Amino acid sequence: MTPKHHPVAALSARHTRKFGALRLGTGALAVGIGLMLAGCGGMPTNRTLDNVHQPVVEHTNYTFDLTPSPNGGLDPVQQHRLKDWFGALGLKYGDHIALDDPAESGATHAAVEAVAAQFGLILDQVAPVTEGAIPAGSVRVVVSRATASVPGCPDWSAHSDANYTNGTSRNYGCAVSSNLAAMVANKEDLVHGQSGSGDTVVQTNTKAIEAYRTKGPTGAQALKQQATQ
Repeated sequence: MTPKHHPVAALSARHTRKFGALRLGTGALAVGIGLMLAGCGGMPTNRTLDNVHQPVVEHTNYTFDLTPSPNGGLDPVQQHRLKDWFGALGLKYGDHIALDDPAESGATHAAVEAVAAQFGLILDQVAPVTEGAIPAGSVRVVVSRATASVPGCPDWSAHSDANYTNGTSRNYGCAVSSNLAAMVANKEDLVHGQSGSGDTVVQTNTKAIEAYRTKGPTGAQALKQQATQ
């Protein structure tokens, strides 16, 4: 006996299968578009060759209080304390030393400068403003140190090779700026550079040129005799 199917039920089943396939295809398309947009989100936006990653200079102040002598200056104990503190900080070129002395004693200024000279530095004439009141009968030595870094570098946040805007890489400029921040001894030079005296030292400027001109050619001498054995 051939089974009989109700025509309405069969039609309904066919339409259900078609609608289900349509919904599945629409969902797959939405997922594909979402993945494409997620990949495009990492595309670079800088369409120039300008380096957007620049070194940032930050300053940190270190303070140390000393007790000067009644008539000004520093006794050997205070000088030794100051020298040890400079050594613990690793005082180096580029650091700035200032003295905050309420009494404005020239002898104290000279004593602090003498200790700073042992590290190859001089004492700034103007002391920076520091937080906290100086204890009575004390002076405050301030060491200001600048550090340079490049925030956000390295930048490998892009997760797609798509580059529809022809922009430079997000990491573009990180290597140059990071090396520059690390190589410059005095980080303040990244902000305003060195101020020249206006004097030109001719002998120093032409030393390399004179050495090049006076050096004899390497092939001017006779060939060196070399035995084959």
